[in-house]
Amino acid sequence: MKIAFVGKGGSGKTTLSSLFIRHLAARRVPVVAVDADINQHLGAALGLDEAEAAALPAMGAHLPLIKDYLRGSNPRIASAETMIKTTPPGRGSRLLRVVEDNPVYAACARTVPLDNGTSVRLMATGPFTESDLGVACYHSKVGAVELCLNHLVDGPGEYVVVDMTAGSDSFASGMFTRFDMTFLVAEPTRKGVSVYRQYKEYARDFGIRLRVVGNKVQGQDDVDFLREEAGDDLLTCFGHSDWVRAMEKGRPPLFDLLESANHEALGTLREAADAAYEGRDWHRYTRQMVHFHLKNAESWGNARTGADLAAQVDPSFVLGEPLPATPQPA
Repeated sequence: MKIAFVGKGGSGKTTLSSLFIRHLAARRVPVVAVDADINQHLGAALGLDEAEAAALPAMGAHLPLIKDYLRGSNPRIASAETMIKTTPPGRGSRLLRVVEDNPVYAACARTVPLDNGTSVRLMATGPFTESDLGVACYHSKVGAVELCLNHLVDGPGEYVVVDMTAGSDSFASGMFTRFDMTFLVAEPTRKGVSVYRQYKEYARDFGIRLRVVGNKVQGQDDVDFLREEAGDDLLTCFGHSDWVRAMEKGRPPLFDLLESANHEALGTLREAADAAYEGRDWHRYTRQMVHFHLKNAESWGNARTGADLAAQVDPSFVLGEPLPATPQPA
């Protein structure tokens, strides 16, 4: 299942997403982690040192390869150059799976070792480069992530965890509809819950499953404040953590030593995510994918590519499981 962590800058969404990734890895389940925040911190939160984090390949730099691979033999896509970030799959497209080896993972993913012999695959959008300054926007970077999510066939017991950009900026693309569960990390402050209100309003018409995770909670008064603001959307809370403080200093203890209350909170997140997958509607998922593709095609895509991108939509195709494996290139 696909899970997003969102929240205002400084809320702790990267920290909590990294803890959740560690929690899943400790259960020996397949996990792909994606850093889709332009401020690339997920690698460090998972234990990479500064040099290792800086050496992660940027998905945006491999966009031509990604497009060429995912296009496959889809007859509706004339060339990889006519694919945009919202291009949906159809018959003949190559699909990505959580547990497999493929050229996209080979180019863009790196294995990050964790405790007790566990590991996760980590992919990152990549930061701004000097050539981007003043001429590129953040969304040009996350296009590779959105395209991959559009072509990803994930099943129950398989997890894709995405650390999203801060604030409500992710609504500038259709990527916010790509998830089975969205966890919004909120501090018990007025600013902390303001992003929740924005997200709730924007997501209302798209069937987004949204739950609030309180962070930096110091007592019952903080819990009461979050409950008053978020109501039943408040799922659980994280309190002070000496483990996290040590991790932020670059000296993380064994994950088993995380405080028991915070371990329990991570289990609550997993149970909520697992329950959300049971309600996945593949037809609605595909319709929303097509909806945003047509909007982007009309707004800028047709003019940018010189092609009628609406023709890329395969009206009889529905992404879903089970699907036969697509042949791998020689």
